[in-house]
Amino acid sequence: MILALGGCIGEEPVNVDAGPDEAANADPDQLDPSPPGVTLLVHVEYQTEEKLNWLVSEFDALEHADRKQGYVAMLVEPAEYEHLLDEGFAVEIQETPTEQLAEALSGFRSISGYACYRTVEETATDMATLASDYTDLVELVDMGDSWDKVTGGGPAGYDLAGMVVTNENIAGPKPRFFLMGSIHAREYATAELAIRFAEEMITGYGTDPDATWLLDNFELHVLPHTNPDGRKIAEQGYTQRKNRNTSSGNCSNPPTSSSQHGVDLNRNSSFKFGGAGTSSKACNLTYRRTSTSEPETQGLQSYMSSIFADQRGPGDADAAPSDTTGIMISLHSYSPLVLFPWSWSAAGAPNLTQLRTLARKFGYHTGYPVCQAPVCLYAASGTTDDWAYGTLGIAAYTFEVGTSFFQSCASFESTIVPDNIAALREAFKAARRPYQTPAGPDAVSVAVSSSPVTAGAVVSLTATVDDTRYDSNGWGSEASQNIAAARYTINQASWSGATTTAMTASDGVFNATSEGVTTSIDTTGWTVGRYLLMVEGQDAAGNWGAPSAVFLDIQ
Repeated sequence: MILALGGCIGEEPVNVDAGPDEAANADPDQLDPSPPGVTLLVHVEYQTEEKLNWLVSEFDALEHADRKQGYVAMLVEPAEYEHLLDEGFAVEIQETPTEQLAEALSGFRSISGYACYRTVEETATDMATLASDYTDLVELVDMGDSWDKVTGGGPAGYDLAGMVVTNENIAGPKPRFFLMGSIHAREYATAELAIRFAEEMITGYGTDPDATWLLDNFELHVLPHTNPDGRKIAEQGYTQRKNRNTSSGNCSNPPTSSSQHGVDLNRNSSFKFGGAGTSSKACNLTYRRTSTSEPETQGLQSYMSSIFADQRGPGDADAAPSDTTGIMISLHSYSPLVLFPWSWSAAGAPNLTQLRTLARKFGYHTGYPVCQAPVCLYAASGTTDDWAYGTLGIAAYTFEVGTSFFQSCASFESTIVPDNIAALREAFKAARRPYQTPAGPDAVSVAVSSSPVTAGAVVSLTATVDDTRYDSNGWGSEASQNIAAARYTINQASWSGATTTAMTASDGVFNATSEGVTTSIDTTGWTVGRYLLMVEGQDAAGNWGAPSAVFLDIQ
């Protein structure tokens, strides 16, 4: 059954009053403000990997699939629906989601309907304000150009506007976390989530103990809008996925779920370019064009190469060393998932065990399934996370967040933000040694018995050291070890050469996977000021986990 829905979904078919040739040749700079039509959200069953790969390369396949039941979710127009039936596929229309999307987006052609999300311009303005207000913490950086920026005859285009967040008064080099959003333009939540995380770190400096030690010791590099040209189309309510490259193809305008101008930037990276999960057809949603052809991809790869050393050999089987430094996360929507390399192949990456361990820490916070894309979703080649791991050796991940491209502000604020901010903090803490630190226990609930105190007071420092905070949410389990030790440092991280002081088990013996730890601190001789106490734990396998901190004020 094809639903006869009024209104439109963001990626609407072309105007029914226009003939197909007229619509396809429309000026992509002049989008119809209210094209009528219907787009269906369907589940398409497949029997073989070849059929799945064909579906992904030919249609608007979403980041939602069920390997056990053998279906993939897609957006299709009525003609595509009939074509799938003619090809022998079993297609189930998801009536409620289709109706909800149509109702939510009927007549919607402005991001102002989603007050929680900033436009490209608003994001850039707010980053500039942060740089002005927090001069010691924020530096604006131009990471490249958009297609329109380097191509004449159309809109002016944009810089790939990002920022570096760190305490610039403390010299580096420092471990780096690169966070990017909105490489697929229609995924509203991702750009906002990226800048929200940066803002939390910036505004928390000096009042949030963990934000403080992280920015003292590490660098956060943030690119909220990786695809700003495409995002401007999406901000009008169209599900534009790709960038705005109009140089090839006789594609639909306005963009539809079957045809749109542009290149899929998450299929355009140079590592394993052109394989499964990509299309050579210019109007398809996964159109790859030629390797690193797009200015956005060139800027992204150039920038990451400038901040991360190449730490992995050239062979597919070459593992990055255990002391590799650096992590990147690409934020996508929708379908709750935490994905790790490889995306191009179902074979395990050389650092599979370590990549999976950190991913399961993310899964603990988000509740998302943690898996490898070709195993739980479908293969995709030329992706940003595969490039970052495959070329540089850094730990690289994709977060798929939420349940909609145009996620409601209510669910974004209540669920997506808190769950994912916690996971992003976990990632930032792991940036120094992403293949070692996540194997160790977390220090949580760090507290002092009293603060502020006068110099000479004896203060109790307590925490819980927990080696069980992993969850794949249905995709395997992570071994936990008993806690073996705990320690704290004052004002400096343990790896910087600071003096470490041992803590004891609250019950007198370390013999469980989660332990309360404690110590007494005599503040005799301490001067007036704020002190940062950093606690970390070690498991029986010898792994030290990331620290957590608390302030102690002496008055």
